[in-house]
Amino acid sequence: MGFMTKQQLERAREYHVLDYVLRYEAERYKRVGGGYRSKEHPSLAVSERGFYWHSHGLSGKTALDYLIYVRRYGLVDAACMLLNECPVERSVTIPPSSPERKALTLPLHHKDNRRVIAYLQSRGIDRDLILDCINRGVLFESQYHHNCVFLGKDEYGKTCSATIRGTTSDFKRDANGSDKRFGFILPPDNPSSQTAACFEAPIDCLSHQTLCKHGHIPPFDGWRISLGGTAIGALEHFLKRHPEVTQCLVCTDNDEAGELAAAKIAKLPGITTARAPPLHGKDWSDTLKLTQTKNNKIKGKIL
Repeated sequence: MGFMTKQQLERAREYHVLDYVLRYEAERYKRVGGGYRSKEHPSLAVSERGFYWHSHGLSGKTALDYLIYVRRYGLVDAACMLLNECPVERSVTIPPSSPERKALTLPLHHKDNRRVIAYLQSRGIDRDLILDCINRGVLFESQYHHNCVFLGKDEYGKTCSATIRGTTSDFKRDANGSDKRFGFILPPDNPSSQTAACFEAPIDCLSHQTLCKHGHIPPFDGWRISLGGTAIGALEHFLKRHPEVTQCLVCTDNDEAGELAAAKIAKLPGITTARAPPLHGKDWSDTLKLTQTKNNKIKGKIL
């Protein structure tokens, strides 16, 4: 189980409810006078003065209050969402096999995936690769915020983790109860491949795959694994499940944290590693964007 520090809670309370509503729930409200009214609950009003739910007698000024009293989030979950931070781990952790382990809580599925597809395409990712992830059941669009939800599964196809990425903001977080040992994975055409490439985020995996498909970088027919950050637990667990993999391309970001993760991975026994940082920018998403921008400029000059 995790908890929030006093400093984290103080920072979460600085987030005004109107800022939150306009950023994440604008489609659920309509402008009325100097404020906004909920389309679902007409007695729920939000303005610069805060929110007031007349029929329930609830009011507050902060986004934290709003998530707790209106959206029924727990205190820790609400603070995590606002800060885009994971809770601090207690000194005594619960083993993965313990029945007390918190169950994975996934966002509800939206009726379609149009916004996720449009968002990822706007990031330059190949449409067919996006649809393949959706068809394999490792990507979907959440119901309320239309976020990208990338799933990590075990060898039996059970969903064990979820990484949530905003489509209209920089919002990022893991779903409650995620087991970080199971990362988002793009499998190779050859399931017996002895090579894997590890990235910090699912979008980096897809960006690298797009670059390969379009011939911007050499082809790669190995596993692509998202670490979900710079911790290497997902890679370690993957290697235990795939002892045939003996080579690893370390594709973490072009920053200090990415280099530190690469150094840790280089010390893992039983595999040969090679550093393969992004060619341009901070991460592979930057590389894809800059590469496509450069190619579009060249095409424009030719035309």
